[in-house]
Amino acid sequence: MGTYKVLFLDIDGTILQADHTIEESTRDAVNQVMNKGLEVFLATGRPLHEVYPIAKSLHINSFIGYNGALALYQNKEVVNETIPIDIIQSYLKIAKEHGHEMVLYTSNKNTFTSINSPVVKQFIDYFDLQENELFSDAVIHDILGITVMNVSETDAQLYETNDIYLSQVNVEGLHHSYDVIRNTVNKGRAVKAVLDLLNIDSKETIAFGDGMNDKEMLQVTGASFAMGNAHKDLFQYAKNTTTSVNNSGVYNGLKSLNLI
Repeated sequence: MGTYKVLFLDIDGTILQADHTIEESTRDAVNQVMNKGLEVFLATGRPLHEVYPIAKSLHINSFIGYNGALALYQNKEVVNETIPIDIIQSYLKIAKEHGHEMVLYTSNKNTFTSINSPVVKQFIDYFDLQENELFSDAVIHDILGITVMNVSETDAQLYETNDIYLSQVNVEGLHHSYDVIRNTVNKGRAVKAVLDLLNIDSKETIAFGDGMNDKEMLQVTGASFAMGNAHKDLFQYAKNTTTSVNNSGVYNGLKSLNLI
């Protein structure tokens, strides 16, 4: 066993169950590794203003949000990469032409192409999003992340370029939703920026994830775990597999490293 210094945890499907609760074993595991001196980061596609209640309940103060576009180490900004305006304008056009909906995240708001659409309402309800409003050009310079909704697998390709791919949201009932992931801005890149800042070797890191937006993070960390409930294509990128989110996946993974 190596010496581990940092733990990166995805949220939905990794520590947060479908019923929006966190298993007691997960809380226990996080607490135990923190007591051993590890820095714990939440690493999520969610906007950070929507994860603070979860973080507070776990006493976590470091974050990677918006799939890597914003990273904070104990409230100190490490990464801040907004999405170029030309990409946003192109996406708004595609969405309008094809009947898709979008949520465009700023540092403090979730802005939607429509608030009343059933798919948008379902998305807001599932993730219990609070700071919601209609998108306007006033925030176009401030967009850190995008999720497109009501999109078929075929239509997802409309948004993809050499530098951008779409990652299916790994949640039952929301498979028509996709996160926009940039090759140069993702959880893996943010992890590297954090490690550079803290002067920590990748061998000294652990990560857990379940979605394709975790792919890069699992590739760049030392002890990487795909959850038992992970997207079928994710397992090839992780060095280890653990049990599912509702069967002590994080606890069992950390136990296998003799950390608990």
